[in-house]
Amino acid sequence: MNKIECTSRNKKLRVGIYLRLSNEDRDKVNKDDDSESIKNQRNMLTDYINKHPEFVLVDEYSDEDLSGAGTYRPEFERLIKDCENKKLDIVLCKSQSRFSRDMEIVEKYINNKFKEWNIRFIGLSDNADTLVLGNKKSRQINGLVNEWYLEDVSNNIRSAFYSKMKQGEFISPFASFGYDVSSEDNNKLVVDPVASEIVKDIFNLYLTGLGFTAIAKYLNSKNIPCPSLYKYRKGIKLNVISDRPREEIKWNANAIKRILTNELYLGHLVQGKRTTISYKNHKIKRKNKSEWIKTLNTHEAIIDEETFNKVQLAMTERTKPMKRNGVVHIFSGKVFCLKCKHYMRKKNSTKHEYLVCSGNLNGYETCINKSGIRYDKLEKLILDAINNKISKYYDEMQLKNIDSKKSSSKFNDKINSLKKQKEQTLKEISKTKNYLKNLYEDKVNGVITISQFKNLITYYNKNEDMYNNQIKSIKEKIVYYKEKSSKNNEKTFGKYKKLEELNKIIIDEFIDKIFIDKINKDTNTRNIQIKWNF
Repeated sequence: MNKIECTSRNKKLRVGIYLRLSNEDRDKVNKDDDSESIKNQRNMLTDYINKHPEFVLVDEYSDEDLSGAGTYRPEFERLIKDCENKKLDIVLCKSQSRFSRDMEIVEKYINNKFKEWNIRFIGLSDNADTLVLGNKKSRQINGLVNEWYLEDVSNNIRSAFYSKMKQGEFISPFASFGYDVSSEDNNKLVVDPVASEIVKDIFNLYLTGLGFTAIAKYLNSKNIPCPSLYKYRKGIKLNVISDRPREEIKWNANAIKRILTNELYLGHLVQGKRTTISYKNHKIKRKNKSEWIKTLNTHEAIIDEETFNKVQLAMTERTKPMKRNGVVHIFSGKVFCLKCKHYMRKKNSTKHEYLVCSGNLNGYETCINKSGIRYDKLEKLILDAINNKISKYYDEMQLKNIDSKKSSSKFNDKINSLKKQKEQTLKEISKTKNYLKNLYEDKVNGVITISQFKNLITYYNKNEDMYNNQIKSIKEKIVYYKEKSSKNNEKTFGKYKKLEELNKIIIDEFIDKIFIDKINKDTNTRNIQIKWNF
């Protein structure tokens, strides 16, 4: 609506009308049209102005599809600014709740700032009028009722969402990259045939040795759109915060890491990771992992369990990629000095690439293993060693009858370590139970108050829940490593007859660690020890 200039402001009271619709519009043909509710509010307010000749309408402020909680409304902010700048004498609304349902905002502006700025507030349907003596108490009561209403609505919505998540229903408005929300059921996910192939490529690229940055660069070089751009091109409107135009947003290392660690691609839903502080404070905070809601097998998987677990294991063992090209070399995280047990770092010269003991780099000279080993020579040596293993063990009958006691020492070490963790955690649980028993006795004997007892009970219960979750996680890992241990030999050797070249996947499957000794000056040779995965 156009502003109306008032030629006799000394006789007329300047009125600004504020209109708000909080629910999604379903009565508008076009997005830019006014909803019926807004039209009805405008007609009510302008009719009231016409009945008061001392009033003149100078401006209209209209927020559609925005909540009345807080001040996250552009037209509301403009209204407040105009009031502060003395452009209005009266703010006219259908009701006080249209101005705001937040008691804090009502107190701040209607009951304080407007009085300071000499602004009169009128709400027609609830008879709110700051000019009427004694009206303040009723307005404050209405403000409290509106506040309670907001809180009830918020709690009901949270309860409904929690119930849906517990039942394994997808509640986000947008699906993660690789999936779409089902057109038949918006609480179900279906595989996006195009994006899912990109997800598979990302997992495979990581297993070949590429790091997060290198994968991002590869995808960008192939002009493959990142998740937000892909959704935008499909017509899905996301709120993306970026200084760049949407078409210029690219893949980055964080996006790759999020995909590689997301259990959604296994067919599982993990929801409730984040929440807002309250219905009034919309700041996002992350929830403790123990509070996440995980539901298994809710939709079709894109990545199989074996591939996903390989990637997670590789993330814990992999060293940083080469800065020059973002590629992790095939021996990364595998080669160590036999003398000082420091890892061997890759170093380039004008002719060759070497692996050198990191104990002798960056100004430190703590290791007697001074000479590096040529990368290409180590690669050939390891290739020959693996082929010797294959030729020795490639006997299908022998593979089937391998004694389970010969399972991978790597996995056995991990299993033993997990068992120790489990024993320690069980001891902590036992301690916690003893604490709880003693607390009860202290309460009965009057050593601590009931309030102190309740607080301590809550604290120790949280600890016990945390330990129980740790036990569950440890048990799952033990089962996983036992399965890997018993099947590792047959799976590994059954894939290959003879290798022509090495890659990161092959190294990870066959070898746990490689130890390089210093050069023997008499024989000009060095001892190289390989710790196999079987």
